[in-house]
Amino acid sequence: MAIDEIEISRAIIDRYHEKLITNLETDVAIVGGGPSGLVAGYFLARAGKKVALYERKLSIGGGMWGGGMLFNEIVLQSEALPILDAFGIRYRRYRDDYYTADGVEAVGSMTAVAARAGLTIFNCVTVEDVMMKPDRVEGLVINWAPVEMAGLHVDPLTVRARFVIDATGHDTDVVRVVEEKTPGRLNTPTGGIMGQKAMWADRAESDTTQNTREIFPGLYVAGMAANAAAGGPRMGPIFGGMLLSGEKVARELLERL
Repeated sequence: MAIDEIEISRAIIDRYHEKLITNLETDVAIVGGGPSGLVAGYFLARAGKKVALYERKLSIGGGMWGGGMLFNEIVLQSEALPILDAFGIRYRRYRDDYYTADGVEAVGSMTAVAARAGLTIFNCVTVEDVMMKPDRVEGLVINWAPVEMAGLHVDPLTVRARFVIDATGHDTDVVRVVEEKTPGRLNTPTGGIMGQKAMWADRAESDTTQNTREIFPGLYVAGMAANAAAGGPRMGPIFGGMLLSGEKVARELLERL
């Protein structure tokens, strides 16, 4: 059978349209496709919840691809190993409580397993605003990331979610929108975004999970976004806390859903 170019285009458009329409209303919308976002998406989808993840970049995985300074090995502590096991990611003991895994394998495995569990991933999509009704986050305002990069005036679309997770890392993109545009205080010691502090890996790893919480009605923070919002330190290329944060936010949301 001859391959028809128009049928190729039709297949792509039809399937993507179906995926987009199906996810206009979800249980949870995750912004940011780094490790905490992927882990949260996996556990929520595995439990039967309808979950969509939006990543601004063409590729997902956040900082895991590059390990430390482009040495694509990541370090984790023993507490996070059950999560690696859940994704089928291989790891090796380095010494004491230090374990390493290949960053590329980790991202590839997490992406595949989460997608097969039911997580829908939209890449090259940016979140430029939130939906509020009246004092609770109820959804996202999305557009193509290239539209944002080019500075084009193109109106966005909206998606509704019972809960939103900001897993955008250091930038805290969704929390920042809420802080600037909505009345009320954030669930932080100051009531606002406190900003990321200098590196302190040990403290940052524990703070990441402790700071994972509902930061505004309907909006949770996970991963480095949780630390940056609450004024915690950065941790560098150790990823156990990021994975544990994703698991924690999924667990808390499952109790509420």
